[in-house]
This record gives sequence, structure tokens and C-alpha cells, in this order.
Amino acid sequence: MLGRRHYRIKTLQALYAYFQGGESRIEIAEKNLLLSLDKVYELYYLQLSFLLEIIHFYRFRMEESKTKFYPTPEEVNPSYKLSENRLVMQLQQNIDLADKMNKYRISWTEEQEMVRKIYQKLKASKDLADYLNSEANTYEEDQIFLERLFRKFIAKSPELQSYFEERNIFWDDDFEVAAVFVLKTIKLMSESFSVRDSLPGLFTRDQDDDPDEDRKFILDLFRKTIINSEESDKLIDARTKNWELERIALTDILLIKMALTELTVFTQIPVKVTMNEYIEISKQFSSAKSKLFINGILDKLVSDLTAEKKIRKTGRGLMT
Repeated sequence: MLGRRHYRIKTLQALYAYFQGGESRIEIAEKNLLLSLDKVYELYYLQLSFLLEIIHFYRFRMEESKTKFYPTPEEVNPSYKLSENRLVMQLQQNIDLADKMNKYRISWTEEQEMVRKIYQKLKASKDLADYLNSEANTYEEDQIFLERLFRKFIAKSPELQSYFEERNIFWDDDFEVAAVFVLKTIKLMSESFSVRDSLPGLFTRDQDDDPDEDRKFILDLFRKTIINSEESDKLIDARTKNWELERIALTDILLIKMALTELTVFTQIPVKVTMNEYIEISKQFSSAKSKLFINGILDKLVSDLTAEKKIRKTGRGLMT
């Protein structure tokens, strides 16, 4: 379900830790890399479960309002449309989701104040009013509203982002990735989604995906970038005569080395895809000058290595 770019970013972060002396054994560093990916998956389940917690809190307050001394007519006869949202009920009953929540020991019992704050924003929103007052009563409407609810009140919640950042410093970077993961899940759901169906996996995007393919891509990119590091240093040094490698930022060096690994080892990934991916990643992790530097060096490397027949691409070139 995660995209190849995020796999590359996680691999970059793991390589940075490895070359900075965080862990000298490749096997342990690989385990840490996979653990960092699993933490994104945990964050995905936390966000998805928080969505259900908001609905649960909404239902609780709706029933509580009925017991007031002087409830309003709307409180006596509330709309159950949100609490009976078809997708919400599917997720609440899903065995796979329940198992994952147990695995990660997810509970929002101690965070009810944060739940209440976000609930109040939802309750006062025009989005909710329009949904409850709509005469339509379809699965598609439920799906569209649940997506909007998550996008506006959870994915953009500063309270929730701060909460996750305090729990894990790396989750600040991963928050948006996990949110996109949740939104994709909502969009992929259908009326046929059953209590026994599995939610999308970490390394799959649809039923035709091979989860081992992406896992192998990550580990091969990580290990072979390390194994080929000295040879990559020579290639980079030969094309940076006016620079000393020690003066080039480690992040920039690693991005070039990762790109070299893809260009020469991963025969089914098109050259253009590799170039574009690492230039885009450099925009996030390097300076504007670094982006130009990386682009220039990669252009030289691609030209020279193609002429030397060290870049050989086969297959349909569909991998991204």
C-alpha cells in the first residue's frame, strides 16, 4: 500500500544511520529498516482506529443527550446516520482490524480529552449537518462522507499530529503517509467487504500485488547500496573533480549511490523513473543547490555508464 518513493525514503534514512555509525552490522541495520516500515503500518492502524473512536464517542454523546432533564426534540430523536454509516460498521466488525489493534495494543481510553475536542469540531461542522440532512442513503454517500471526515478532522488535526510526534519522533514525517494509506483504504472498500476480509497490507496495493516484491526491492536497494559503496565513491569522485567527497553532504552522496544501485542493478526500473525519483527526494532532504548538483552528477553518470554498457534495462519497464 505504501508507494515506492516512501520505500526509497525509508531506505535513505536507514543508510544515513548505517554510514553515520549507528549500526555496523548489515543484518541488524536491515531489521531496523523493516521495523521503521512497520512503525508506519502501526501509525496507519492508530489513525484508522482513531476514526472509529470519534464515531464511538459521537454515538455515546448522542445517547447521553437523551437523558438530559430537558432534551431538545433533536436530542430525543437523533439521526443515526453517522453511527450507522455502512463503512464504519464494516470496520468495527472486521476481524483483521481487531487483530491488528490487539497486536499494537491500541487504546484511546487515556486520550478522551483529545477525542472530545475533535468530536466538537466535527459536531459543529457544516459537513456533518449536510450529511445528516441529506435524503440520500447510499453506500457511496457514506464512503464520501467518511473520507471527508477523516481528511478534514483527523488527517489535518494538529492535536493528533502532536500526540503522535510525542510518541515517536519519526512519526512526524510519517503522519501524512499513513493518512494517505487510510484514505486509500476507505476508497478501496465496497459493499462486499466482509468481516473476514483483510485490510491492505504494508507491501501490497491490490489483490494482484506480490508482497515479497516490494520487500525484496527495499532490502536489495539497502544492501547493494552498501556493498557497492566503494565502487560508487570512485564513480562519483571521477565526475566531481572540483569537489572533495568529504565536502559533499552525506545525504547527497547517499542519494547518488542509491540511484547508481537502481540504475545498474534493478534492470526493470526505467532510467527516467530512477532519475525523477531521486531528484524529487532531494527536494525534500537536500538544499536547492544540492538538487542541481545531484541532477548534474546523475546526468553524467547515466551518459557514461550507458556508453560503457553498465546500465542494461530489460522487461516491460513497468516498475516504479
